Order: sequence, then C-alpha cells, then structure tokens
Amino acid sequence: MDHKQQIAAYFEAHREELLRDAAELIRIPSEKGEPKPGMPFGESPAKALDAAERMAGNMGFSVRNYDHYVLAVDLNDRPRQLDILAHLDVVPAGSGWTVTRPFEPLVKDGKLYGRGAADDKGPAVAALYAMKAVRDLGVPLKKSARLVLGSDEECGSADMKHYYEAEPEAPMTFSPDAEFPVVNIEKGRYSTWVRASWAEDAALPRILSVRGGVKSNVVPDTAEAVVEGLPAAELSGYARVASARTGVRFLVREENGKAVVEAHGICAHASTPGDGNNAVTGLIDLLCGIPFADSEGFRRLRAVNRLFPHGDWKGTAAGVAMKDAISGELTMSLNLFDCRTTGLKGYFDGRTPVSATDRNLKDAFCARARSLGLEPDGEGVSPAHHVPADTPFVRTLLKCYEQYTGRKGRCLAIGGGTYAHRLKNGVAFGCSMPGTDNRMHAADEYAVVDDLLVSAKIFTQAIIDLCS
Repeated sequence: MDHKQQIAAYFEAHREELLRDAAELIRIPSEKGEPKPGMPFGESPAKALDAAERMAGNMGFSVRNYDHYVLAVDLNDRPRQLDILAHLDVVPAGSGWTVTRPFEPLVKDGKLYGRGAADDKGPAVAALYAMKAVRDLGVPLKKSARLVLGSDEECGSADMKHYYEAEPEAPMTFSPDAEFPVVNIEKGRYSTWVRASWAEDAALPRILSVRGGVKSNVVPDTAEAVVEGLPAAELSGYARVASARTGVRFLVREENGKAVVEAHGICAHASTPGDGNNAVTGLIDLLCGIPFADSEGFRRLRAVNRLFPHGDWKGTAAGVAMKDAISGELTMSLNLFDCRTTGLKGYFDGRTPVSATDRNLKDAFCARARSLGLEPDGEGVSPAHHVPADTPFVRTLLKCYEQYTGRKGRCLAIGGGTYAHRLKNGVAFGCSMPGTDNRMHAADEYAVVDDLLVSAKIFTQAIIDLCS
C-alpha cells in the first residue's frame, strides 16, 4: 500500500510541533562535562536525555533509560527489526556565530539555526516523529523499530559501548547523522599523539608556549603563542607576511613584557579538513618563519611544521598520501597542540580509505616522524566500515530516498564516523541533502527546515518498508 500522501499530510500538520521539539533540545548546551553520579558524561548531556525521555513519553512510547548513557524508544512490542541511532550531545559552541547564539534556536529564511540543529538533534527529532507518524497513521507492522538516543557520540561513543553490552544489534541499523542518499562506507581512522621533549634553553628570542585546539575531531579555528625577547611591533611584520601566505588572521599584542600572538582560522569537521583553515598549523607556519635563537625546542617545532605543513591535509609531507576507488583519499589534520619550553605534543586526526593498513600507513608515518625527531604513540589503523551496496537493506533505503526526493539514489563514502561504524549491518542515512553545507561543528550550524521534514517522511517510509 502506498502511504506517501498520508505521510505528506501528516508532516504538514505536525511541522510546527517537530520544530518546537527540536528547538527544545537545541536549547540544552549538551557538551560533554565532568562525570557525576548517574551522569556519566556530565549534567548537560543527561539533561538532554531527560528532555527526550519526557518528549517520547508524552507521545505514548515505551521508553527505557540505560543509566543515562542512552535512551531507547520502542515503536511497539514486536521483535526489533530496525534500530535508528542518533545522538543528543554536541561539540563545543565555538566562536564566530552571527545569526543567533549557539543555544538560542532560531528559524530564519527556512533554516533552523543552533548548535545541534543538524548534528544531531534535528535529525533525532525527525526520526522520533517518523515513529510517531507510523503509529498515528495505524500502519500494520510485523516487526518493531527502536530509536536509540546517545549522549557521547562526539567524544568516543562510550554510550553505545554501554548499550550494546546490554542489547544485541538489530538486524538492520541506520544513523541519521550524515547525509543522503546512503553512506555505506565510513573511512577508517589513524589518529594519535606525536611528542618530543628536550632540556629548556633560555636563549632569546624564544617561544614560551604554543597552544591550540579544543577537540580531537575539530579543525581548530583559534591558537595562541607567547614569545619572549621579540618586540610585538617586529612580530607583527612577520605576522602580516604569514597571514598573506596562509589565510590565517593574526593579532599581536604586548602582555607582561612578552608578545602574544592570536591565530584565527576557520573551524571544520576533521573529516573534511579542506573546508576549514587550521589556526594551529597556520600559527606554527608563522613561528617557523621567524629567526628565533637556535634551540632543540625550535628545531622540534620546525619538525612539526615539516610533518604537518599548513594547507597539507592529505598526508603528502608525511609520506602517506593515498586513495582508492570506492572510498576516496586519506585526510589528516593536526587538531590539538601544546608546546612548552621543555616539550611538545600534537594530536592529529586521520581518516583513512579502505586500502589503508598498518604497513602502508602507520609504519610509513612513524618512520617519517621519527626521522624528524618526533615520537608517535603506538595506536594502529582502525579499518574502514563497509556494507555492500547491493544488500536488500541498502536498496530499500535508496528506494525510500528516491520516492520522496525525486533524486537518483547512490551510495557514498565519508570520512566522518557515525554510530553505525562498528555495526555489522549499519549505515548512515541522512539528514543532510546533497549539496547542502549545514556547517556541522562550525559557527552558524543549521538544518534546512524543509529537509528535516522530507527526512522525517523518508524515515517513516523506511520504517514501514523494513518492518512490515
């Protein structure tokens, strides 16, 4: 039976309710915090789960809270056929917001703005309303769907580890935490710390500190260095030249007899580092172009610059650039950095194609880093996730997408990782439409309102087709 007209009418009637509930969740600044009793990821993520629990409970669904790690919402009491995995935690708000404040949701020009609007609170609410639509429309099902709402996706997914220790995987799983049509390949990871240490050298001029980055999976938009023995006016001249070269904006000031340099770039998700402008590598580029006193520490900073030169996010300088036909090319970005007078450490985020292995990636990178006097930690390559495109599950999702968008469906590979990454039959499915930049992890994040509603319709049809 074709339910398309009924589904379309349903979401036209419930448009404002869906937006209201998405806005309620966006208002909660659910960044990871210090764990507390009954709040494994801090107060705000727990508050977001509580709000979603009330929301789903008021709709009449059966809801189970798994120790404030995740929340599970069941469509009916039949055997589970489909899990939909979304998350309510968010990356830090960051700077540079212009349309509204990060946790003050605003609908403007057909877009819902706010941190989490696209990643992943808007999609989570769209999935919840899809379950409500299936139930309210009285569509008969043989199996059940479950919406699983997590609270630690951005910081390691310990929430889902806890959940799957208690529950088996559903036969099919999708996560609305990426883009349409269907993401059946998620790149692997090679991400680790690189370190160096040395005895302090007080020869002037010298660098006292370089710091930048807030999250390992976010290309940093700010960084700061403190310099001793070099006037701010002279440093400003070098900064102007480096800014023209890198596109990073530098601000130089005197403070307590020292020069402080702020670097301002463009934030981006680590899976798409080319969309940003890395403030950390831009600042290191500036510093390495200044004639500081020769020291072991300055030589090690220049080694970092050689390993991760500004603008190189494909691993070319590290000797590990690679790509394959089904999953694309490797990306690599230096996202956390801390350099003091006796040592440094930097964390890079690498997203790896299906063809990447310890031998052709880790071993090659470590050899290059050690040749420069830097020591990587011991982590190896985590392989890519791949669900074949010709499975009935993937074909059904593509059909639903085509039915409600009129666009041709196809399978995609992405650098980002979703909850589906470690599940045998898990894929990412929505909510971003092709060609839309929702500014996930960046300032002025938004969800296109019409796209959220179309996503809810697609999810409704997918539940019906997969669970009938």
